[in-house]
Amino acid sequence: MRIAISTGGGDAPGLNAVIRAAVLSAVNRGWEVLGVKRGYAGLLGEDEVVFLTKESVRGIAHLGGTILRTTNRGSPFKYPVKQPDGSFVEVDRSDELMENARQLGIDAMISIGGDGSLAIAKQLCDKGMKIVSVPKTIDNDVAGTITTFGFDTAVNTAIEAIDKLHTTAESHDRVIVMEVMGRDAGFIALHAGVAGTADVILVPEIPYDVAKVCEKIQARDRAGRHFSIVVVAEGAFPRGGESSTLGPSMPGQARRVGGVAEVIAAEIQQRTGKETRSLVLGHLQRGGMPTGYDRLLATRFGGAAIRAIAEEKWGEMVALQSPHIVTVRIEDVLAEEKRVEPSHDVVLTARAMGISFGD
Repeated sequence: MRIAISTGGGDAPGLNAVIRAAVLSAVNRGWEVLGVKRGYAGLLGEDEVVFLTKESVRGIAHLGGTILRTTNRGSPFKYPVKQPDGSFVEVDRSDELMENARQLGIDAMISIGGDGSLAIAKQLCDKGMKIVSVPKTIDNDVAGTITTFGFDTAVNTAIEAIDKLHTTAESHDRVIVMEVMGRDAGFIALHAGVAGTADVILVPEIPYDVAKVCEKIQARDRAGRHFSIVVVAEGAFPRGGESSTLGPSMPGQARRVGGVAEVIAAEIQQRTGKETRSLVLGHLQRGGMPTGYDRLLATRFGGAAIRAIAEEKWGEMVALQSPHIVTVRIEDVLAEEKRVEPSHDVVLTARAMGISFGD
């Protein structure tokens, strides 16, 4: 048996732990393992395909990022190809990828990624490739699994930042608005905001009214609490409006959301007269060593992916459904959106403690 491993989409702490567990589990079965560099680029001649051995994955479980590198604009079905005039066109190179995989003797593939990578895996399965997927997203927005590796690390990074912002905000009687990742799902903002004792949490699932945000800040002022911490997911948007966007995307990338913290901070300062600063945590949430929880979950996912291949569970994704790791159909995962439920107990608990969601 010769298998290949690919990492796609944004990087997440724990990717290397998945790779290590999968390689060791496969090699111990007597299988060969190939690593496809930069998503599927290695299978399209745009990068390398390398052998992965026990030696090549030694000492990587605690490292952030991925030794295979990754990309979020490399779908073989819409591969960006640069034209002589500098523009890009999207070309379907999936047949080429399938043929190259056959030439390399690849019997099955492990695709590690989020919704985009899962959709690509489903398409390749439909073309006949034998694939098992591993869910990866720091946003925790993949359905079918309670959580994904990288999420706990991202939340802890955000909590550490909130803890530090508290001291400087209180010292200066300031409002500080901190933006975290979460394009369509506000799990990082919600979990970090509640655990970090933020005063306002804004998520995409609950459109906000900036007047309500200011009411909360002014109420704290009247109570003698002259500072406030606002945690906002990058995809949060005002009631009746839409999310803020950054500059143009690279070819093949989705619309880039972000910049909402600066917008909200300006409005708060204008409406309340309080000095307000904004901070974008950004890619700090993706980097660094995974927490112990994420290392263990990633390792469990890697081992489970090899077992799924041995059991020929093609077109399925490994998932955490506590306390067990199970497999679910990729098509079922893609059919369901995972978002923060406004009626979830974490939201209800936050409201009961006086945290505002701007609504």
